[in-house]
Amino acid sequence: MDEDKQKVIEFLESKKGKTKFYFNDFAKALPEKKPREIKKVLTALVNDGKLEFWSSGSTTMYGLTGAGKQEEG
Repeated sequence: MDEDKQKVIEFLESKKGKTKFYFNDFAKALPEKKPREIKKVLTALVNDGKLEFWSSGSTTMYGLTGAGKQEEG
């Protein structure tokens, strides 16, 4: 799972100018994984404090902890 976590972090860091991602975006980072496996990797990263959830009320997105407009203020 550590290798998968690293792939997700590298995927997020490679996307300059974008800080929040839908769950489906991570299928591109881990194409060989099933949705349930991707969810486990993302949940582990949230629990580790490397990712955070962001919700608009109708959808949930993921982003690197400390990235984005809400952290700048």
